[in-house]
Amino acid sequence: MTDAFVLLAGATGDLGGRIAAALIDRGATVHALVREQSKPADRERLTALGATVVAADLSDVESVTEACRGASCVVSALSGVREVILDAQTVLLDAAVRAGVPRFISSDYSADFFRTEPGHNRNFDLRREFAGRADRAPIAVTSILCGAFMDMLGTEMPIVQPRIRSVLYWSDPDQPLDFTTRDDTAAYTAAAALDDTTPRILRISGETASARTIAAAMTQARGRRYRTLPAGTTGSLKALIPVVKALAADKPDPTFPAWQGMQYSYDMFSGGAQLESLDNDRYPDLRWTTLLDRFTGGHLPGAAP
Repeated sequence: MTDAFVLLAGATGDLGGRIAAALIDRGATVHALVREQSKPADRERLTALGATVVAADLSDVESVTEACRGASCVVSALSGVREVILDAQTVLLDAAVRAGVPRFISSDYSADFFRTEPGHNRNFDLRREFAGRADRAPIAVTSILCGAFMDMLGTEMPIVQPRIRSVLYWSDPDQPLDFTTRDDTAAYTAAAALDDTTPRILRISGETASARTIAAAMTQARGRRYRTLPAGTTGSLKALIPVVKALAADKPDPTFPAWQGMQYSYDMFSGGAQLESLDNDRYPDLRWTTLLDRFTGGHLPGAAP
């Protein structure tokens, strides 16, 4: 129907805001689902983009169902741990089913957790558990897997070390690693939300690189040679993770603590979460940002050495 809209949950977050903008750029009508207690500034920003802001209680399936009525697709960009990825997102899924929404895009946006072993990556385990719930629901569900966010290099994923002009690796400097910027992920998600033929899983990678090729890109961007530097083996990294986690046991539990980043690094450098059979060409109008694009575009990790 011509008055259908895309309902976007998590639009006040970083990735969610980018998805909202990308949907609007494609001419979509966007209803941004926000919590009752969301900040006025966040609501004003979404309204300025052109989205319709809808407040609902993400613990109340009835109120979320009302927000979903008439949507052609529900897109989740919710971010958090169990109470968000499982609890709130399950309410969103159930509401979409009750409202008769035909399609649901879950908040995955990660490496291929479907290929990893359960029990050693908390965020992957939460997504895997939600995927099981989604697969049992009478709605077409799509997961978009994008590897690691390229934007995280040098910050949440500090394998690039500018002060010593090195790129860290575990076991193999040539292990393929998948990276996609948040903007490219958002653009692809927007295209998928408006495509009623999406499969269960879509896999994208702005660039599949390795520690060696990251070092080469940094060398070209900086004009000074970067080298690869072994940080240990994937086995030693895996053994260190529970130690770091135990040391942080009495601290608040953020979405991305240091030990969670180590879990991601293990899955990437072991090859367990590598993306295969990429779907980059599904939407030919999209352009992919490479590592060199990002590094030469002023997004160099860290301060100048």
